[in-house]
Amino acid sequence: MTENTTQPNVTRTRSPLPSSTQPAQNIPPDSEKKQEVSPSRPPVMPPMQNGPHIEEEKHGLPGFVKIIIAFLITFLVIGSFAFLLTHVVGNKGNGKATLIYWGLWEDENIMQGVISDFERANPNITVVYSKQDPKQYSERLLTRIQNGTGPDIFRFHDSWVPMVSSVLAPLPKDTMTVEDFKKTFYPVIQQDLIQNGAIIGIPLEIDTLSLFVNTQIFQNEKLGVPTVWPDFINTSKALTVRDSTGKIKTSGAALGTYNNITHAPDIISLLFAQNGVNLKDLGSSQQNVSDALTFYTSFAKNDGNVWDDTLDPSMRAFANGNLAMYFGYSWDIFSIQALNPDLKFSVNPVPHLPGRNMTVASYWVEGVSNKSKHQKEAMLFMKFLASKETEQKLYSEEAKTRSFGEPYARMDLADSLKGTQLAPFIDSAKNAVSSYFAGETQDSGINGQLNGYLGNAVNSIVGNTSVQTALDTLTQGFSQVLEQYASTPSKP
Repeated sequence: MTENTTQPNVTRTRSPLPSSTQPAQNIPPDSEKKQEVSPSRPPVMPPMQNGPHIEEEKHGLPGFVKIIIAFLITFLVIGSFAFLLTHVVGNKGNGKATLIYWGLWEDENIMQGVISDFERANPNITVVYSKQDPKQYSERLLTRIQNGTGPDIFRFHDSWVPMVSSVLAPLPKDTMTVEDFKKTFYPVIQQDLIQNGAIIGIPLEIDTLSLFVNTQIFQNEKLGVPTVWPDFINTSKALTVRDSTGKIKTSGAALGTYNNITHAPDIISLLFAQNGVNLKDLGSSQQNVSDALTFYTSFAKNDGNVWDDTLDPSMRAFANGNLAMYFGYSWDIFSIQALNPDLKFSVNPVPHLPGRNMTVASYWVEGVSNKSKHQKEAMLFMKFLASKETEQKLYSEEAKTRSFGEPYARMDLADSLKGTQLAPFIDSAKNAVSSYFAGETQDSGINGQLNGYLGNAVNSIVGNTSVQTALDTLTQGFSQVLEQYASTPSKP
């Protein structure tokens, strides 16, 4: 357990029950429209009629002048062609290449330190980093790659693999072998990024869902942090305070609803995983899904509820001191401390079932476009990003602008974070799983659509529609969305 008192520089931000759902209202991706403006042509001059006729000289200077003119024209044509070879085909002609790198979250000044190191070691390669707007990012990325105007290297979320695998170039063995990848990165990363025997991306960080607790509330009630779900239930009820009208003033835990709970898809994924649900195929374990949804919604139903949909969003409620237990990721520390620098809280492992001590991972990955004209150079950059020294340098650059950088994705760097605010998140990484239900990615593609079905299911169960009806719509929607994005990654 780690106590959090640092004020950082903020740069970003089992009991069954019952729903009739409508398919999620999906946000249609913005189409990137380009209006091509055709330049106006100059008017064509008509052929001269009855123009002056010049007799060719049979002797002397005019013939010689014609030879000089022909020579000059030939010289100009050859010179122009050479210019085109040098400047237009430049990258191939002189061995230079420019890589366009689309990132998210990190500013250019943070990434530039790492990029400059790479460029010094590879003087013929220039990397141009562009921090992208996360809104509609995945749609913009896929559209640009498919029409040939996308980046050479780009960032994507671990849950987007079905959505982006068709545009990813597999890493060749001289960039990193599968064996080395397995020795370097956590099991969840191996499961996500090794597809058909090929590595499809390099992660620079990893984060895990953890339990934040208000230490003052726990100390006042002389309670310990729960480690198993039965204790969590009892603790959440014991810490819930109501006013004279029965309205919740202080909540013991934020679970049960959907719209006012930060990371609701991730929390439900946690319950799915611990209850034995196949997170890649909900239809194969419907009873487990039903039990997990029933358990989750029970925190907001009936007289013993500890949460409801009238309360502030869970992160704000926690920051304001009105919530005892909150589920979040490491980056939430910055947001919470920005809202209330004086709040005292600790970060702990999530509760678990006997023999099911796991949590949910959420992380971002760098990949190479299979449409890139500079794949050899891009793979050199990927090899550089995967190195221990590069991840350390990036963390150091990030920590210059805030109290800590992103948790390391490399297992061999875990010990360097012991005793820091990031230790609880890294300690859980070895037992983490990933889910397509991922919140806070600002994606309206696979995440937005699946989360829409999940939210409808939770809302309808809380509204006392049958769990089976909600489950049927959820599993059908889940299958349809995955079929929409089904693709097979290329083999190396």
